[in-house]
Amino acid sequence: MQPDPSATPKLTLLERAEAFVSNLSTRNTFWNRACSLIWLPYAFHSGIKMTSDGKSHRAILPFRRFNKNWYNAMAGAALLGNTEIAGGNYVFKVCGGDYTVVCKHLTYRFLRPCLGPAEYIMTPLDDIDELVAAGKEFNIAIRMDVVQVLMPVGKKKSAIKTAPADSTPPRKPRRVGRCTATFHVTPKAHHKAKKLKPAPSND
Repeated sequence: MQPDPSATPKLTLLERAEAFVSNLSTRNTFWNRACSLIWLPYAFHSGIKMTSDGKSHRAILPFRRFNKNWYNAMAGAALLGNTEIAGGNYVFKVCGGDYTVVCKHLTYRFLRPCLGPAEYIMTPLDDIDELVAAGKEFNIAIRMDVVQVLMPVGKKKSAIKTAPADSTPPRKPRRVGRCTATFHVTPKAHHKAKKLKPAPSND
């Protein structure tokens, strides 16, 4: 009897372990940071963190020595490199651990120097939930507005609450860059199915 090509390939122990770790990394910030320390050290050392309120999706890059240049501003390489991490983490979180996510194209426009923490505001240009529900390979473009946070992120709310009514309100974040990244997303089951597919005969 020939195996049914449409059947889902059975996962090996290693593949199940990989899927478990992948899903664990999308659970919360702690596990995302822990997994980054091993598999994505650049993201761990840069300190980038994902945040979402259900409506907007953001990533925050802290203004730390690792991310600064000689002029005590955010290094362009840090701003550029973390766009792929921010966008990829967002797509991976939506898709889950059963998918691989690869950046295939990225454009970044530097607008002005960044002299504080940077925030990546992400907007998918297609309906990513609908694409994931189809269960097939797809490309998804993510637009990211990169803004400078002029007040430490953890103190923004407390500063607004304690400020006098007649005080000058905090300045609004200013855009320092704009990026569009395209990611190729593939179900891991497709990778395994391709490996198991018999090679064409030369006869």
